[in-house]
Amino acid sequence: MNSRAKFLIVVSSTLLVLLLLLGTVLGKGTSSEGPYRNLGVYTEVLSRIKGEYVEEPDLKSVTLGALNGMLESIDPFASYLNADQYKEYQKNNDAFKGDVGLILSKRFGYIGVVSSVPGSPAAKAGLTTGDIIETIKGVATRDMPLAYATLLLHGAPGSTIDITVLRHSPEPQKMTLTRAALNPPPVEEKMMADNVGYVRPETLSAERVQQVAADARDLASKGAKKLVLDLRQCAVGEPEDGIALAELFLDKGLVTYLQGQRVPRQDFKAEASKVVWKLPVVVLTNRGTADGAEIAAAALEDNNRAQVVGERTYGDASLRRALTMDDGSAIILSVAKYYSPSGKAIQDVGVTPNEAVQEPEPQLETDEDGEAVRPDATEAEHKPGDDPILKRGVEVLSK
Repeated sequence: MNSRAKFLIVVSSTLLVLLLLLGTVLGKGTSSEGPYRNLGVYTEVLSRIKGEYVEEPDLKSVTLGALNGMLESIDPFASYLNADQYKEYQKNNDAFKGDVGLILSKRFGYIGVVSSVPGSPAAKAGLTTGDIIETIKGVATRDMPLAYATLLLHGAPGSTIDITVLRHSPEPQKMTLTRAALNPPPVEEKMMADNVGYVRPETLSAERVQQVAADARDLASKGAKKLVLDLRQCAVGEPEDGIALAELFLDKGLVTYLQGQRVPRQDFKAEASKVVWKLPVVVLTNRGTADGAEIAAAALEDNNRAQVVGERTYGDASLRRALTMDDGSAIILSVAKYYSPSGKAIQDVGVTPNEAVQEPEPQLETDEDGEAVRPDATEAEHKPGDDPILKRGVEVLSK
């Protein structure tokens, strides 16, 4: 199929999505049978494409594009897997110990980078929030299911995988990543000037939340009177880890709540017995802060327990489930979302800081082959003098 035909198929599938979504809006206001009327629009458009398009189109590709486009428009973390893909996903999702360390979502129809796990092959290659993965193993990621892309990136430790990345340059950049067993760096703890403590977990888990608690106690014993909780690029961690992190600093109030169309509201409230730090605290965030870390940031901000300084977070905090179809295919979809105490769906709007500070774009460097790469942001030492977000966070604590 030539490039013009491919382009028209992409356009056609996009138009189908728009028509379906428009029909949904109109259908709600005109008839209780709106969804069925939408299917009629889809069928008519499909028939016109089949009968009048300049050449016989690949209707499988058109339909797949429409399904994935529709899912992305409502949930950037959703996936549609056909029967074969879902079988492979079930068989191999947890089979491989090697990974490149990318947290992904759909973006513009392609696979986008939410963040990279600190210390991972992806982080060392400089992959960061906002990068677009154009191809994986030579296969275009346009309309590729998100779950399937994640599956392709897994493999045996030591094996390699080729990808191309779209950044702020006219041509895609080719990269070869070597999969590894991920081992994120330990929680960073240090005492700064003026009795300000600093803790940076980088990833969240039950063990790491316990380490944050131990570090906070240690800093208090050393004389810390204020604390910086750095959650930048922290995108690994389940919602329950974010709830547990918030409870280290919050002795009362609503931490978050979970609710969906078929999931009854469930409130998560702070317990005074879990608090380890009652002194002033500031939270640092950026565009790579996601999931559990966002829940913690939103809880501390909305309860007026901490000032949040930095950039708006990515937006990812939901309960996802695989919904199987009669033909063996499946949709992996958010069935409920976590909300901030003020009632905002974190996945939809992220967390907006009290004090907005833009993080400088990492400088591109050139390797021996002339390819542009970013340095691993996790390797940089965060100092107030050359870190505007940290600098502002310390100033906020000094007020």
